[in-house]
Formats: sequence, structure tokens, C-alpha cells
Amino acid sequence: MASLTLPKFTLSRSTPGDVWGVVGRGEVALALGVVGIVTLLILPLPAMMLDLLLAVSLTTAVLILMTALLISKPLEFTAFPSVLLATTLFRLGLDVASTRLVLTHGHEGGDPAGHVIQAFGALMMGGNFVIGVIVFIILVVVNFVVITKGSTRIAEVAARFALDSMPGKQMAIDADLSSGLVDQEGARKRRKELEQESTFFGAMDGASKFVRGDAVAGMIILGVNIVGGMLIGVLQHHVSFATAASTYTVLTIGEGLVSQVPALVISIAAGFLVSKAGVEGSADKALVAQLATNPVSLGMVSAAAGVMAVVPGMPLLPFAGIALGAGALAWKSSHKPKTVSADGTAAPPAEAPEEPISTALAIDDVKIELGYGLLSLINDVDGRKLTDQVRALRRTLAGDYGFVMPSVRILDNMRLPNQGYALRIKEMEAGTGEVRIGSLMCMDPRGGQVELPGEHMREPAFGLPATWVDDSLREEASFRGYTIVDPATVLTTHLTEVLKDNMSDLLSYAEVQKLLKELTPEQKKLADDIIPSVVSATTVQRVLQALLKERVSIRDLPMILEGIGEAAGQSAGVTALVEHVRGRLARQLCWANRSDDGSLPIITLSPDWEQSFADALIGTGEDRQLALAPSKLQGFIRSVRETFDRAAQSGETGVLLTSPGVRPYVRSIVERFRGQTVVMSQNEIHPRARLKTVGQV
Repeated sequence: MASLTLPKFTLSRSTPGDVWGVVGRGEVALALGVVGIVTLLILPLPAMMLDLLLAVSLTTAVLILMTALLISKPLEFTAFPSVLLATTLFRLGLDVASTRLVLTHGHEGGDPAGHVIQAFGALMMGGNFVIGVIVFIILVVVNFVVITKGSTRIAEVAARFALDSMPGKQMAIDADLSSGLVDQEGARKRRKELEQESTFFGAMDGASKFVRGDAVAGMIILGVNIVGGMLIGVLQHHVSFATAASTYTVLTIGEGLVSQVPALVISIAAGFLVSKAGVEGSADKALVAQLATNPVSLGMVSAAAGVMAVVPGMPLLPFAGIALGAGALAWKSSHKPKTVSADGTAAPPAEAPEEPISTALAIDDVKIELGYGLLSLINDVDGRKLTDQVRALRRTLAGDYGFVMPSVRILDNMRLPNQGYALRIKEMEAGTGEVRIGSLMCMDPRGGQVELPGEHMREPAFGLPATWVDDSLREEASFRGYTIVDPATVLTTHLTEVLKDNMSDLLSYAEVQKLLKELTPEQKKLADDIIPSVVSATTVQRVLQALLKERVSIRDLPMILEGIGEAAGQSAGVTALVEHVRGRLARQLCWANRSDDGSLPIITLSPDWEQSFADALIGTGEDRQLALAPSKLQGFIRSVRETFDRAAQSGETGVLLTSPGVRPYVRSIVERFRGQTVVMSQNEIHPRARLKTVGQV
């Protein structure tokens, strides 16, 4: 019988050190702090404990203000909204605790609510409770109307601008990533900072409402305490009206001031924090650098203060001191030490290094330009992003054709239509189109027009009839069997076809060298034997470009190098090398062009056309050219179109099969009007390939 082993559990007594270790954990301490604040709202508090907590409230406010002043940028204090909520709750809890003590023991005299409240009340009122009320109201107005309202407005505008600018900033990050200026880790860090910035200012916009509510609550608590205290003192404890008014007012004003002073300090910190956006460095350095370094401004301040000092009735000393101080700063700023050159003359201030002119020569191999209305494609569109699709496209093309496409740069272009885009290869326009954000492109697989309400147009990649329909018609379009494509996929599909048409131009000499370096040691020995003793690297590049021009994968680079090495001894012409290499790639070519049933559908070239092409060839070697009469050329084009159209109607995509001698010249004609048609020679048919003839030209 199989046995079952149970885990052992050991029960042990907790030591004091274990308990303090648990309490020392941040999340436990935070939870205990919040529970303690809630406790202040419920349970009575001794006067001594209230003094301690009020002192903590005052010093915490100073700590928050200093932190806001000394940080370099607002995102270094992203916890401020949570801190603002916690301190507001803490002050409200102290308000409730102090109110309970004032109303309970206020008739006894002395300091029933603690020494801090008593001292604040006596200090701020100076023996006159009317003065205390006025000072309290002024502090509340300053906090509520001036500082908090301004901070809230700054945070609101900053949050809106941060949200509006997010697509452009996200696009800039993705463009830098695609162009290789930053790596994945750097792009991830910048995206996180961008997200934190938007979230921070949005949270600050809402957190400022805490201070506003705190000010309103302070006014209400002030009125309730004064009226309630006087009623309790006169009616319950039979204290005279004058004594009750003086006692309870002093205590209430003292309690309100102790609460409002930290609130005012934290509001100032919030104002500094949200108004610091875009300023690097601590607040003191930023202010000094931007205010106290211009000698002209300081000189004008000195002159204005000097004039005010001599105005009759104005105090001389304050304005004279300001005039002398500002004048000294202006003189010091204008006489900063200058850099002296080796010959003793004053050197001019160092200028920023000029950007090399050679940077203007750099061009982007592949570029996507978006109209303003398409910037949202950079962000998630139905859970997918354009940058993710482009990255996946590059990986797919690398697997299909054997080399990694250059990075794709994405940027905006305000000269394009609002929902238009342009695809550029080496800065030249290779394709344009328009997509509709929030809509879906529907196409009929049979080639007919979509019978749904929407905007009829042509699909940009293949020119097929298509219709932009509303997203709400997705289910109906799917029910009718239409092909449904989202805007980002439409653009990516168009980019795919443009890249396939221009692969030969994108395979640079540097890319060929990279492919050769990435060969395995055994395969690299083959490359070293051929290059440069048999053929040059440039010749290899031209052969690879010729293959890519006809959309033949160069992934099997060792086989291609073997074919080049075999044919190079017989002919140095690139055309002959390409034809021989294609013969070596027969298995790959037949496999790539097979139909669904596994056979290779072919459309043969008739003997008459074979003879016509052979007779029209003039010259020898690389100088060989096709000199076909224009009338015959037009007849050949018409015959090819009719034959392939008939094959397409029967559901077949045939391959044009010719003799090896005329294949390159037939292809040079066919690619001008049917660029995607594959032209193969009889040497490129693998012995195991199963052929199916679907027509003859």
C-alpha cells in the first residue's frame, strides 16, 4: 500500500523580538497607523497624548514641505497624494479628539486639551478672542482660496496636458527604440516614467480636494465648538456667559490654529510640487538660477528700491538695504570671471558643439509617417499596438526571407491627411493610404463589393474592393463571411507588401557582411574559401539582391554560397550565377510555390514564344539583351494576362515555366505588369515535385 507523508507543523511561542520584527515591516506599520487614526475618531484621548500627536502633526508638515522643496523633479515624490490623504485624516482625527476634550473639560479651566492648544490660542489671540477668530479665518481663506485652488488648477491642467501629449511621447519612445537609440530596458523605463507622470498629476488633481474639504471641516468644527462649548458651560456647568465665551473660544481657536497651520504648510508643499513640472534641480537652485543671475533685472530692482527710499514718508533703511543688496548682486553677476586663453586674452564663452554636417547625410531605410489622427495607433488598439505588429513583422520577414529588415522609424507628419499615412523606403515615398480609427475594413473573399453601409474604397496593399464599416457591424460582417481587418493591421499589411517589393534595395553591403559573420564556424569556412578568392563580397550581394527581387528566400545562405562557388569558375556574370543558384534552390522554390493539394501548378510557355524569345536575344555574356518587336511584346503581355486570369477564375495561382536560357528575360517583362507572378525555369523543378499544368501562354 502506498504511504502518504504529511508535512510536519511545529508550534512555537513567539518571542518579543519576533513581534517587533513583524511590527517593523512597512505594510504592518502602515495598517496600524491607519487603524490608529480611525481610533482617534472613536475613543477619548488623554491631554498628554494629544500634545504628542499634535507635535507629530506639526513636524510631519515641515518634513513634507522640505521634501517637496529639495527634490529634483515631482516624480521623485509620487507618494505625495497618499501622504496628503493620511495627514488630512490624521488632522481630522486630532480635531475630533481635541473637540471631545474641550467640550468635556473646558469648564475646569487651565489647559484641559493640552499645553499645545492652550499655547497656540494664547499666542495667536494676544488676549482677544476676536483677533484669534479673524486670524483663523484668514489662514483658512489663504489655504482654501489661494494656495489649494491654485495647486488644484495647476494639477488639473498638467494632468490634461500629460494625457494629451502621451501618444506623441509614446511614439517618440517607440521611434527611438526602432531606430536603435535606446534599448528595450531604456524604452521600458521611459514608458514607466510617462505613465507615472500622467498618474501622478491626475492623483494630485483629486488629492487637492482633501485640503479643500479639510478647510471646510475646520470652519464647521470652529463654529460647533464655540456654540456647543458656550451652551455646555452656561447650561450644564452654570458658568457665566462671559467666562464661557472667553474659555471655549480660546480653546477652540487654539485647536483650530494647531490644525490649520500644518494644513497650510502641506498645501504650500503641494503647490511647490505641482508647479515644479519641467524644472530640474531643487527649488532653491532653480529660483536662484532663473531670478538672481540677470544683472539687468537686479539693477532695475536696485534702482526702484533706491527711488522708493527717497520718497517722503517712506522708511529709509528697508528700501536702502534692498537697493544696496540688489546692486551688489547685479555687480557680481556682471563681473563673473572669464576664461583666459594661453596667450593671456579673454577667451569667448564656450559654445555648444555644433552638430556635424555629416549627420544630415544619414537617411532612414524604412519610415512610417502618420497623420495627426493616427497617433492613437501607437497605443493599444483592441489590445494590439502598431509597434508590436511592426516588430512581429520584422521577425516574420526574417524567418521567411533570411535577413533582418532594418529598423522602422515611426513619426508624425502634419502635412498628411488627418487619417493618412505614408510609407518611405530610403526617404522616398513607397506607398500611401488612409485608415479609419474606430472602424473596421471589410472585404469580400470572392472579390465583390461589400454589401454593408460604410465608406467604399480600395484596399491600399492589393487594390481590392473594400469598405470601412462601423465597429458595431463586426458580427454581421463575420456572419456574411467577409474578411475583417482593424486599422493597424491594414497599415502593417501595406508595409509588408512594400518591404517585400523593396527587399533587394534594403540588403546593403553591411547587411551581407553581418549575414556572413553570423554563419556557423563550418559554414564560415565555406565563405572564406569563396570570398574574395573566387568572387567578391559585392558579387555575392548582387546575387542575393537578385534573388530577393523575385521574393526568393536567402535563408539557406550556405547552399547559395555553394552554388556561387560552382558557377563562378564557368562564368563571372551575375545573371549566370543567379540562374545556377536558383537551380540549386529547386526544392525550396517548388515548396514555396506549391498549391494547397501539394502540387506545383504551372503555366507553360509555348514553343512559339520560346523560339521568339530565343531569336530576339542579341549580344553575349552580361551584354546579352532582349530585342523583341513592340507588336510581339504587346501580344505576349496580352496572352499572359488572359492565361493567368483564366487560371485565377478556376482558383489556381500558376507559375510561369520557361526554358533556362530565356527565363531572366521573360521575368524582366512579366515583373512590369504582374510583379507577384513567379517565373521558373525547367532547371528549377525538383525531381520529386508533382506538377499540374493549368494553362499555356
